[in-house]
Amino acid sequence: MDLAFQPELTVCGIDELPSQSDRNVTHVLSIIDPDRADLEAFSAYGHHVRTTLRFHDIITPIPGQIMPTHDHVKAVLKFGEDFLSRQDRTARSHVLVHCHMGVSRSTAAMITLMAQANPDETAEALFARLVKIRPQAWPNSQMVAFADDQLGRNGDLSAALSRHYGRQIESQPQFRDWMTRLGRQAELKMAIIE
Repeated sequence: MDLAFQPELTVCGIDELPSQSDRNVTHVLSIIDPDRADLEAFSAYGHHVRTTLRFHDIITPIPGQIMPTHDHVKAVLKFGEDFLSRQDRTARSHVLVHCHMGVSRSTAAMITLMAQANPDETAEALFARLVKIRPQAWPNSQMVAFADDQLGRNGDLSAALSRHYGRQIESQPQFRDWMTRLGRQAELKMAIIE
């Protein structure tokens, strides 16, 4: 299978950004909280293209916080479209996607980008690749649902996400407590443990 999205792919959290500066990152998708100051870590990076999105990592409305929306996922897809249509398609590239911890918003964005670039790849295969990139991935379910809709995948990303959550809970039981503390019980209920 010829996979279109074959740059080097990295997902990380803010604290990990300094350690990525010498890895020849060419494209960055930053997802940060709306009230967070601009990040200084990128001043140590070489030339790169960067898009910054600002919203909170929530799946249900919380007063004073910004939910992920269709428009945020549309912006992720625009980032992917720009990357895929770049003039130097044969040049080496390294796409880095980050959020606060590199667990939820960034992994949802990465699965979206991979699904966009590889429309014929199964959702299960995409999630298997995601776990190799970021073993602690727990993609934001709202973002994945919007990606499912916008990419016309008829729910296969969300269905695979439920199985992914189940595998994560089995292999990393701390996710159950962590997501409960974060008010993400709806995602825990989505989990299919096989």
